[in-house]
Amino acid sequence: MARSSKESSGSAPPGAVTHIAGYDADSVTIRGKDLVADLMGKVSFTELMLLQLTGRTPTPSQVSILDAVLVTIMEHGLVPSAIVTRLTHYGAPESVQGAIVAGLLGVGDRFAGTASECSQLLERIVQAPANDRATVATQIVRDYRERKRPIPGFGHPIHREADPRSTRLIEIVKAAGGQSEKQGDYVGALDLLEGAVFSVIGKRIVTNVSAAIAVALCEAGVPAKAARGVVLTARCAGLAGHLFEESEASTGEAMWNAVTDAVRYEP
Repeated sequence: MARSSKESSGSAPPGAVTHIAGYDADSVTIRGKDLVADLMGKVSFTELMLLQLTGRTPTPSQVSILDAVLVTIMEHGLVPSAIVTRLTHYGAPESVQGAIVAGLLGVGDRFAGTASECSQLLERIVQAPANDRATVATQIVRDYRERKRPIPGFGHPIHREADPRSTRLIEIVKAAGGQSEKQGDYVGALDLLEGAVFSVIGKRIVTNVSAAIAVALCEAGVPAKAARGVVLTARCAGLAGHLFEESEASTGEAMWNAVTDAVRYEP
């Protein structure tokens, strides 16, 4: 957090500023609001997250959508990030922050989703003139196919027919109403991308929760570059739960034994 201008030492380069927060001996200010007088006890964590991120007081619809996203992505069960957190605690029970950080370092595209990349694709579609959006969506799918890369937001190893989280989250977004300047366009952009996937590949591929999260965040006015940070925030909360359970009833030894039983050494 930066000190306020009246506390500045003068050592910062000319023009180097932050618009997020500052402090002095008597107060902490976040986006122009006093932490103690204006925020504590008056706003939720989600409201403050949106204010801190966008610099604007969020609307109820934005808060509702982001809340739904955070709930949707918080917990995945014993995926690698949770396993790493538990095993790190087993090896170093004194390092709570180390265990959570270890898990967060493993949050990537394979098990935590590709919402950030999918958000960028949706932004590309929406930025195009309305009559050209279907063409842009098709170009995106063809580009990924030519590069032999999976299309972000599509496919799931378990939910083969439909991802129930995706369906429900899109319902929540539609009910809440968006806050972006192009309200509703991102829901439409996903429809175009789904159509392009079917047209180019020739079969239906399930739209996974990462695509729904991308739509939700875009409709809530959250920039695509910030999407991964939102995912990490939710996953951090989930890992905290795994860590506490691990401290109360350890699974670390069982996991370690499972690995040594499943993986043999060959010289």
